[in-house]
Amino acid sequence: MFLSERVSVIMPIFNPDCTIVDSIKSVLEQSVSNIELHLIDDGSTIEYIHYIENFLKLDNVYFTRLNKNTGPAYARNLGLEKSTGRYVAFIDCDDIWKQEKLAIQLSCFEKKQTALSFSEYYMVKSTGVKKHVQVPVSLTYKKLLKNTIIGCSTVVVDRKKTGPFLMPLIQGGEDTATWLNLLRKGYEAEGTQQALVYYRIKENSFSKNKWKMLIRTWRMYRKTQQLSLVQTSYYFCHYVVNAIKKRI
Repeated sequence: MFLSERVSVIMPIFNPDCTIVDSIKSVLEQSVSNIELHLIDDGSTIEYIHYIENFLKLDNVYFTRLNKNTGPAYARNLGLEKSTGRYVAFIDCDDIWKQEKLAIQLSCFEKKQTALSFSEYYMVKSTGVKKHVQVPVSLTYKKLLKNTIIGCSTVVVDRKKTGPFLMPLIQGGEDTATWLNLLRKGYEAEGTQQALVYYRIKENSFSKNKWKMLIRTWRMYRKTQQLSLVQTSYYFCHYVVNAIKKRI
């Protein structure tokens, strides 16, 4: 039952390089077949269509181009609005899924309270050095506030359970804020104890800047979760400790 349901995959695109080819292939070559892929160009300023033109000929690949750069949250929201699958998954245009990723994660939704599945992943530097990021078996709302361990490209959401949702339009941390908003409804996120995604770390990526990460997380707690100053301080301290552990 779960493997036959449609999975909508959303990939925001901004000035990609040739690695986008491997990213798209990793989606289309999944062991489950009922997949639609939404490519949302977020106002790219370089020419890259030659990388993906063959994929655009496929019936289950949809391409939308925005006139200006609006940020990944807006691009993903457009994909969410256009998509039709019961399940929705996210992948960045330079990350890679293992072939069995979706099949493994879809089985998680047999549990009544599981509305979100995530997995372990490899952080891959430009040098090729990999770090295996392990995740807990499950996360509740309060646990996620303490440990923002969920990688966006690992996530699958069951919209039959959550209902329609969108990402908050903030600069950075919009994905974590989304998972928090979903878990606040009382659902749990189940962690798959296998690394199913290769997450590329670019030298100029937003997440590479540690100070920006700290600031964006603090603001995200305050703005999207409406936490008090005391609550924010408490959860932020846990977040910092766990973020350090993840990168050691």
